[in-house]
Amino acid sequence: MIVVFGSINLDMIFAMDDLPGAGQTLLARSLELHPGGKGANQAVAAAREGAAVTMAGAVGGDGLKETALSGLRSAGVELSRVAVTDRATGTAAVCTDAAGRNQIVVAGGANLQARAAQVEDALLSPGTTLLVQMESDPGETTALILRARRLGARVILNLAPAAPLPLPVLKAVDILVMNEDEAAWLGARLGCGGDAPSLHGVLGGTVIRTLGGDGVEWSSTDGSGHRPAPAVAVRDTTGAGDCFVGVLAAQLDRGQPLAAAIRRAAGAASLSCTRAGGQASLPTAAETDAALVRSVAGGLAVV
Repeated sequence: MIVVFGSINLDMIFAMDDLPGAGQTLLARSLELHPGGKGANQAVAAAREGAAVTMAGAVGGDGLKETALSGLRSAGVELSRVAVTDRATGTAAVCTDAAGRNQIVVAGGANLQARAAQVEDALLSPGTTLLVQMESDPGETTALILRARRLGARVILNLAPAAPLPLPVLKAVDILVMNEDEAAWLGARLGCGGDAPSLHGVLGGTVIRTLGGDGVEWSSTDGSGHRPAPAVAVRDTTGAGDCFVGVLAAQLDRGQPLAAAIRRAAGAASLSCTRAGGQASLPTAAETDAALVRSVAGGLAVV
Protein backbone atom coordinates (compact mmCIF):
# COMPACT_ATOMS: atom_id res chain seq x y z
CA MET A 1 0.00 0.00 0.00
CA ILE A 2 1.05 3.60 -0.67
CA VAL A 3 0.14 6.41 1.71
CA VAL A 4 0.49 9.89 0.21
CA PHE A 5 0.64 12.85 2.59
CA GLY A 6 0.52 16.07 0.64
CA SER A 7 -1.28 18.84 -1.17
CA ILE A 8 -4.64 18.82 -2.89
CA ASN A 9 -5.30 21.86 -5.09
CA LEU A 10 -7.70 23.29 -7.59
CA ASP A 11 -5.78 24.61 -10.61
CA MET A 12 -7.32 27.59 -12.43
CA ILE A 13 -5.73 27.84 -15.91
CA PHE A 14 -6.15 31.19 -17.70
CA ALA A 15 -5.20 31.13 -21.41
CA MET A 16 -3.90 34.59 -22.32
CA ASP A 17 -2.53 36.30 -25.41
CA ASP A 18 -0.06 38.15 -23.20
CA LEU A 19 0.84 37.96 -19.51
CA PRO A 20 -0.39 40.92 -17.43
CA GLY A 21 2.04 43.47 -16.09
CA ALA A 22 1.86 45.24 -12.75
CA GLY A 23 -1.47 47.00 -12.34
CA GLN A 24 -2.74 45.69 -15.69
CA THR A 25 -6.05 43.92 -16.27
CA LEU A 26 -6.33 41.67 -19.34
CA LEU A 27 -9.07 39.40 -20.64
CA ALA A 28 -8.32 35.68 -20.86
CA ARG A 29 -9.25 33.63 -23.92
CA SER A 30 -10.51 30.83 -21.69
CA LEU A 31 -10.54 29.44 -18.16
CA GLU A 32 -10.21 25.77 -17.26
CA LEU A 33 -10.51 24.21 -13.81
CA HIS A 34 -8.46 21.10 -13.06
CA PRO A 35 -7.60 19.05 -9.97
CA GLY A 36 -3.96 19.44 -8.95
CA GLY A 37 -1.46 19.65 -6.11
CA LYS A 38 1.75 17.62 -6.00
CA GLY A 39 0.41 15.19 -3.43
CA ALA A 40 -2.80 14.53 -5.33
CA ASN A 41 -0.98 14.29 -8.68
CA GLN A 42 1.42 11.66 -7.34
CA ALA A 43 -1.40 9.72 -5.69
CA VAL A 44 -3.32 9.62 -8.99
CA ALA A 45 -0.19 8.54 -10.91
CA ALA A 46 0.44 5.68 -8.47
CA ALA A 47 -3.22 4.58 -8.54
CA ARG A 48 -3.34 4.58 -12.35
CA GLU A 49 -0.22 2.41 -12.25
CA GLY A 50 -2.27 -0.10 -10.26
CA ALA A 51 -1.20 0.59 -6.67
CA ALA A 52 -3.57 0.70 -3.69
CA VAL A 53 -3.30 4.33 -2.58
CA THR A 54 -4.54 6.23 0.46
CA MET A 55 -4.46 10.03 0.42
CA ALA A 56 -3.98 12.08 3.59
CA GLY A 57 -4.36 15.84 3.27
CA ALA A 58 -6.85 18.65 3.68
CA VAL A 59 -9.36 20.63 1.63
CA GLY A 60 -11.72 23.45 2.50
CA GLY A 61 -15.42 23.13 3.09
CA ASP A 62 -16.09 25.24 0.01
CA GLY A 63 -17.26 24.94 -3.57
CA LEU A 64 -13.74 24.19 -4.81
CA LYS A 65 -13.17 20.93 -2.97
CA GLU A 66 -15.17 18.60 -5.21
CA THR A 67 -13.26 19.57 -8.34
CA ALA A 68 -9.98 19.38 -6.40
CA LEU A 69 -10.87 15.83 -5.27
CA SER A 70 -12.36 14.66 -8.56
CA GLY A 71 -9.18 13.19 -10.03
CA LEU A 72 -8.44 11.26 -6.85
CA ARG A 73 -11.97 9.86 -6.79
CA SER A 74 -11.90 8.78 -10.43
CA ALA A 75 -8.53 7.05 -9.93
CA GLY A 76 -9.87 5.05 -6.98
CA VAL A 77 -7.71 6.67 -4.30
CA GLU A 78 -8.98 6.08 -0.74
CA LEU A 79 -9.94 9.45 0.79
CA SER A 80 -11.09 8.79 4.36
CA ARG A 81 -7.96 10.52 5.71
CA VAL A 82 -8.60 13.78 3.84
CA ALA A 83 -9.77 16.40 6.34
CA VAL A 84 -12.25 19.19 5.60
CA THR A 85 -11.13 22.43 7.26
CA ASP A 86 -12.35 26.00 7.69
CA ARG A 87 -9.68 27.35 5.32
CA ALA A 88 -10.10 27.62 1.55
CA THR A 89 -9.15 24.68 -0.63
CA GLY A 90 -5.59 25.10 -1.95
CA THR A 91 -5.66 26.94 -5.25
CA ALA A 92 -3.21 27.70 -8.04
CA ALA A 93 -3.90 30.49 -10.54
CA VAL A 94 -1.92 29.87 -13.72
CA CYS A 95 -1.74 32.39 -16.57
CA THR A 96 -0.21 31.08 -19.80
CA ASP A 97 0.49 33.17 -22.91
CA ALA A 98 0.72 32.32 -26.62
CA ALA A 99 4.49 31.74 -26.31
CA GLY A 100 4.03 29.14 -23.57
CA ARG A 101 5.29 31.38 -20.77
CA ASN A 102 3.42 31.40 -17.50
CA GLN A 103 2.82 33.19 -14.25
CA ILE A 104 1.69 31.11 -11.27
CA VAL A 105 0.34 32.13 -7.89
CA VAL A 106 -0.41 29.42 -5.31
CA ALA A 107 -2.43 29.77 -2.11
CA GLY A 108 -1.76 26.76 0.12
CA GLY A 109 -4.96 27.27 2.08
CA ALA A 110 -6.24 24.08 3.68
CA ASN A 111 -3.07 22.19 2.71
CA LEU A 112 -1.27 23.88 5.58
CA GLN A 113 -3.77 22.35 8.02
CA ALA A 114 -3.01 18.73 7.05
CA ARG A 115 -1.65 16.94 10.10
CA ALA A 116 0.64 13.94 10.49
CA ALA A 117 -1.83 12.52 13.02
CA GLN A 118 -4.26 11.85 10.16
CA VAL A 119 -2.03 8.87 9.33
CA GLU A 120 -2.29 6.36 12.17
CA ASP A 121 0.60 4.14 13.28
CA ALA A 122 -1.09 0.98 12.00
CA LEU A 123 -0.84 2.35 8.46
CA LEU A 124 2.94 2.79 8.66
CA SER A 125 3.97 -0.86 8.77
CA PRO A 126 6.93 -2.35 6.85
CA GLY A 127 4.45 -3.19 4.08
CA THR A 128 3.65 0.50 3.47
CA THR A 129 5.33 3.08 1.27
CA LEU A 130 4.94 6.65 2.57
CA LEU A 131 5.21 9.31 -0.13
CA VAL A 132 5.59 12.98 0.85
CA GLN A 133 6.45 16.30 -0.83
CA MET A 134 7.02 19.86 0.36
CA GLU A 135 3.66 21.60 -0.19
CA SER A 136 2.38 20.79 3.31
CA ASP A 137 3.49 22.15 6.67
CA PRO A 138 7.18 21.11 6.96
CA GLY A 139 6.85 20.38 10.68
CA GLU A 140 4.04 17.92 10.03
CA THR A 141 5.96 16.35 7.15
CA THR A 142 9.00 15.99 9.41
CA ALA A 143 6.98 14.34 12.18
CA LEU A 144 5.43 11.86 9.77
CA ILE A 145 8.77 10.94 8.15
CA LEU A 146 10.38 10.22 11.51
CA ARG A 147 7.41 8.19 12.76
CA ALA A 148 7.25 6.18 9.54
CA ARG A 149 10.97 5.46 9.79
CA ARG A 150 10.58 4.24 13.37
CA LEU A 151 7.64 1.98 12.44
CA GLY A 152 9.39 0.43 9.43
CA ALA A 153 7.59 1.96 6.44
CA ARG A 154 9.55 2.82 3.29
CA VAL A 155 9.79 6.64 3.00
CA ILE A 156 10.00 8.44 -0.35
CA LEU A 157 10.49 12.22 -0.25
CA ASN A 158 10.08 14.39 -3.32
CA LEU A 159 11.88 17.56 -2.19
CA ALA A 160 9.62 19.79 -4.29
CA PRO A 161 9.39 22.66 -4.08
CA ALA A 162 12.85 22.85 -2.53
CA ALA A 163 12.62 23.81 1.14
CA PRO A 164 14.78 23.12 4.19
CA LEU A 165 14.39 20.05 6.37
CA PRO A 166 16.74 19.07 9.23
CA LEU A 167 19.64 16.87 8.17
CA PRO A 168 18.52 13.97 10.43
CA VAL A 169 15.17 14.00 8.63
CA LEU A 170 16.80 13.87 5.20
CA LYS A 171 18.95 10.98 6.42
CA ALA A 172 15.82 9.16 7.63
CA VAL A 173 14.42 9.07 4.08
CA ASP A 174 14.89 5.87 2.09
CA ILE A 175 14.56 7.48 -1.35
CA LEU A 176 14.99 11.18 -2.13
CA VAL A 177 13.76 12.41 -5.54
CA MET A 178 14.59 15.86 -6.95
CA ASN A 179 14.96 17.65 -10.24
CA GLU A 180 18.17 19.43 -11.27
CA ASP A 181 17.33 22.78 -9.64
CA GLU A 182 16.22 21.18 -6.39
CA ALA A 183 19.31 18.98 -6.25
CA ALA A 184 21.60 21.97 -6.88
CA TRP A 185 19.84 23.88 -4.09
CA LEU A 186 20.24 20.99 -1.65
CA GLY A 187 23.86 20.39 -2.61
CA ALA A 188 24.67 24.04 -1.91
CA ARG A 189 23.06 23.76 1.54
CA LEU A 190 24.93 20.55 2.34
CA GLY A 191 28.27 21.75 0.97
CA CYS A 192 28.50 19.09 -1.73
CA GLY A 193 27.80 18.68 -5.42
CA GLY A 194 24.24 18.64 -6.69
CA ASP A 195 24.64 15.29 -8.49
CA ALA A 196 23.12 12.08 -7.17
CA PRO A 197 26.41 10.38 -6.10
CA SER A 198 27.54 13.43 -4.12
CA LEU A 199 24.20 13.79 -2.34
CA HIS A 200 24.08 10.06 -1.63
CA GLY A 201 27.54 10.29 -0.11
CA VAL A 202 26.30 12.84 2.44
CA LEU A 203 22.82 11.48 3.12
CA GLY A 204 23.34 7.73 2.84
CA GLY A 205 19.96 6.93 1.30
CA THR A 206 19.07 6.44 -2.35
CA VAL A 207 19.10 9.71 -4.30
CA ILE A 208 17.35 10.10 -7.67
CA ARG A 209 17.86 13.21 -9.80
CA THR A 210 15.54 13.75 -12.76
CA LEU A 211 17.15 15.54 -15.71
CA GLY A 212 14.24 16.31 -18.04
CA GLY A 213 15.09 15.34 -21.59
CA ASP A 214 18.47 14.02 -20.42
CA GLY A 215 16.84 11.23 -18.39
CA VAL A 216 17.45 10.20 -14.79
CA GLU A 217 20.49 9.52 -12.64
CA TRP A 218 20.56 7.74 -9.31
CA SER A 219 22.94 6.64 -6.61
CA SER A 220 22.41 4.10 -3.82
CA THR A 221 24.38 1.67 -1.66
CA ASP A 222 24.20 -0.76 -4.61
CA GLY A 223 25.83 1.68 -7.03
CA SER A 224 25.02 4.52 -9.37
CA GLY A 225 23.38 4.66 -12.78
CA HIS A 226 21.86 6.78 -15.51
CA ARG A 227 18.91 6.10 -17.77
CA PRO A 228 18.29 8.19 -20.91
CA ALA A 229 14.79 9.52 -21.51
CA PRO A 230 12.69 8.22 -24.39
CA ALA A 231 12.58 10.86 -27.15
CA VAL A 232 8.97 11.95 -27.58
CA ALA A 233 7.10 14.84 -29.18
CA VAL A 234 6.67 17.05 -26.12
CA ARG A 235 3.35 18.83 -25.84
CA ASP A 236 3.22 19.80 -22.16
CA THR A 237 5.60 18.92 -19.33
CA THR A 238 3.11 19.84 -16.58
CA GLY A 239 2.88 16.98 -14.10
CA ALA A 240 5.70 14.92 -15.63
CA GLY A 241 7.75 15.03 -12.44
CA ASP A 242 4.75 13.98 -10.36
CA CYS A 243 4.07 11.17 -12.83
CA PHE A 244 7.64 9.91 -12.40
CA VAL A 245 7.43 9.94 -8.61
CA GLY A 246 4.01 8.29 -8.44
CA VAL A 247 4.91 5.47 -10.83
CA LEU A 248 8.27 4.98 -9.11
CA ALA A 249 6.49 4.59 -5.76
CA ALA A 250 4.00 2.13 -7.24
CA GLN A 251 6.74 -0.03 -8.75
CA LEU A 252 8.87 -0.07 -5.60
CA ASP A 253 5.80 -0.84 -3.50
CA ARG A 254 5.19 -3.80 -5.83
CA GLY A 255 8.69 -5.09 -5.06
CA GLN A 256 10.43 -4.14 -8.31
CA PRO A 257 14.19 -3.45 -8.25
CA LEU A 258 15.23 0.20 -8.26
CA ALA A 259 16.61 0.26 -11.82
CA ALA A 260 13.47 -1.39 -13.23
CA ALA A 261 11.23 1.00 -11.30
CA ILE A 262 13.17 4.00 -12.62
CA ARG A 263 12.95 2.71 -16.19
CA ARG A 264 9.19 2.38 -16.02
CA ALA A 265 8.70 5.69 -14.22
CA ALA A 266 10.80 7.48 -16.86
CA GLY A 267 8.75 5.88 -19.61
CA ALA A 268 5.47 6.92 -17.99
CA ALA A 269 6.71 10.48 -17.42
CA SER A 270 7.82 10.79 -21.04
CA LEU A 271 4.41 9.58 -22.18
CA SER A 272 2.71 12.19 -19.98
CA CYS A 273 4.72 14.91 -21.76
CA THR A 274 2.92 14.06 -25.04
CA ARG A 275 -0.40 15.10 -23.47
CA ALA A 276 -1.80 18.37 -22.18
CA GLY A 277 -2.60 19.01 -18.54
CA GLY A 278 -1.53 17.78 -15.14
CA GLN A 279 -3.63 14.90 -13.80
CA ALA A 280 -5.27 14.54 -17.22
CA SER A 281 -1.90 13.61 -18.73
CA LEU A 282 -1.08 10.80 -16.28
CA PRO A 283 -1.10 7.39 -18.04
CA THR A 284 -2.64 4.14 -16.94
CA ALA A 285 -0.48 1.04 -16.50
CA ALA A 286 -1.73 -0.34 -19.82
CA GLU A 287 -0.78 2.85 -21.64
CA THR A 288 2.71 2.76 -20.12
CA ASP A 289 3.04 -0.91 -21.09
CA ALA A 290 2.24 -0.05 -24.70
CA ALA A 291 4.64 2.90 -24.75
CA LEU A 292 7.50 0.80 -23.41
CA VAL A 293 6.83 -1.91 -26.01
CA ARG A 294 6.97 0.75 -28.75
CA SER A 295 10.20 2.08 -27.27
CA VAL A 296 11.82 -1.36 -27.45
CA ALA A 297 10.49 -1.84 -30.97
CA GLY A 298 11.86 1.50 -32.11
CA GLY A 299 8.62 3.46 -32.18
CA LEU A 300 10.04 5.77 -29.54
CA ALA A 301 13.71 6.42 -30.13
CA VAL A 302 15.87 6.24 -27.04
CA VAL A 303 18.41 9.07 -26.74
